[in-house]
Amino acid sequence: MAERGAIETAAAIAGGETSARAECDAAIARIEALDGPINAVVVHDFERARAAADEADDAVARGERGPLLGVPMTVKEAFDVAGLPTTWGFEQHRGFIAQTDAVAVRRLKTAGAIILGKTNVPVGLADHQSVNPVYGRTRNPFDLDRSPGGSSGGSAAALASGMVPLELGSDIGGSIRVPAAFNGVWGHKPTYGALDVDGHYFPTTDGHAPVMAVIGPMARNADDLALALDLLADRPFARADARAPGELRILLMATHPFAAIAAPVAGALERVGAALEAAGARVDRHSPLVPDLSAQFGHFMQLLMTALTRGVPADGSDPPSLTQWFDLLDHQARAVRGWSALFAEYDAVIAPAFGVTAYPHDDTEVFQRSLTVDGAPTRYGLQLAFSALATFPNLPATAAPVGTDPNGLPIGVQVIAAQWKDHQAIAVARLVHDLIQA
Repeated sequence: MAERGAIETAAAIAGGETSARAECDAAIARIEALDGPINAVVVHDFERARAAADEADDAVARGERGPLLGVPMTVKEAFDVAGLPTTWGFEQHRGFIAQTDAVAVRRLKTAGAIILGKTNVPVGLADHQSVNPVYGRTRNPFDLDRSPGGSSGGSAAALASGMVPLELGSDIGGSIRVPAAFNGVWGHKPTYGALDVDGHYFPTTDGHAPVMAVIGPMARNADDLALALDLLADRPFARADARAPGELRILLMATHPFAAIAAPVAGALERVGAALEAAGARVDRHSPLVPDLSAQFGHFMQLLMTALTRGVPADGSDPPSLTQWFDLLDHQARAVRGWSALFAEYDAVIAPAFGVTAYPHDDTEVFQRSLTVDGAPTRYGLQLAFSALATFPNLPATAAPVGTDPNGLPIGVQVIAAQWKDHQAIAVARLVHDLIQA
């Protein structure tokens, strides 16, 4: 692992303990030494990074400071970085070079970050694995035979292996939360609309982002995650409520109506609940306020597939009518109101980010894929129900590591909070992590 996180690195550079160039060179050396079998950082921009690091050192010498001044990092391949390819894993877009930085990349650079390159994704950002014909397969640092998750799988693998302290991902179907859980790192799916997605485009386009799609930070600790979120946000988020653990009201979702949860993941959730109860929190396992999760998942999948295919179903079926589209938006609006009522009673909901830990590589098409849960086969696509919990009602969710399974693979949970209570989600996730680690 790298010795310092992002905040620690910026402080050490500002204090003269190290330099931006030294940190940049060290991160490049880690990538060159570690990334061969992992294949996470698939686009290198090392020479421009070194030049930017030298400029950062000049700025420090002039007395300038910045929250990420001199901190080396990478970003998901799906984000435009001027002068670098943006392919989304599509062979036909191998030659596309972005001309400008995405808004999020620009904000990170303004804060002083040094962009070393870009990390791998699945084709079209449409899988919980990260393999494509342009860059090949990314492997989980904990077990090379297993998926690092997706679509921000390269991002999470680069963090988990210690190559970089900070990353930038995106999420619509768990693409931040699942990789974070599979790799034992932190990730935050923000409230929908809170972060500018400009520059996170399908290659060669510049249109409207899909409904429900967000971008967000990934890191190896909660403090770095919270800082990056604030640097990326369009407007300031409210701070987390200043509450002692004994004042918290938590809803724990250790079961789901139809999405299977493996015993190690369910056990970790119960340990989380027990730790919170021991700290004095009120922890409920059921609530009549929970919206109809089966109906929500069905509506989520319809909205997701309509958005991702731009209304042209891949199976050749009839596209949805405008009336059906507006009906889906009505269902979403009702879900938003339902979850808002739930969060009048609870401070956070804690649920799996995914029902199993990192699974073996499987190139079967996603909706034809089977997943084995405690020895029983189940439809893989049902696991999207956990992503839908926060995505469909536009809620913030923080993925945090809470232990390992019997094979030593990380287990992560997602902490969901009310709309615009993003720092509340991070704060409760930090508390949960600290209680479990104690």
